[in-house]
Amino acid sequence: MSKAIVAYFSASGETARLAKTIAETAGASLYEIAPAQKYSAADLNWHDSASRSSVEMKDEHSRPAMAGEMPELSGVDRVFVGFPIWWYQAPRIIQTFLESADFSGKTVIPFCTSGGSGLGKTVEILRASCSPQTKWQQGKRFSSHAGSAEIKAWLDSLN
Repeated sequence: MSKAIVAYFSASGETARLAKTIAETAGASLYEIAPAQKYSAADLNWHDSASRSSVEMKDEHSRPAMAGEMPELSGVDRVFVGFPIWWYQAPRIIQTFLESADFSGKTVIPFCTSGGSGLGKTVEILRASCSPQTKWQQGKRFSSHAGSAEIKAWLDSLN
């Protein structure tokens, strides 16, 4: 059986709730991708073009710093990477995470929360942050309140 980890970024707690359900259902460990500087409500105001999140998302080279150490990935085969959708893609800190370790030979499986936007071109953007030897599986958008039955059906579809 493969060893899995669920790594997630959650600015408001919605993606954290989903990540915990996925980790419990998959029997995986859990790792929070935490920013070195937490996001305030003003930072997350997407109506303000000068807000921190707006500025980061406009700059494709932005890589917000992460707090703490990277998780231990030796022996991990599958890495579920979760995030909210910001401006139709993953927040830049997800690229920080993916560029901070070698995911060669591992399978990355993205998942996201969103009020309605799907993954769009997120996977294509994130692939560029990993080595070509990284394997990718189809990602999925969920409600943050997705239950274990829905998660289990998705996990079963990945095998």
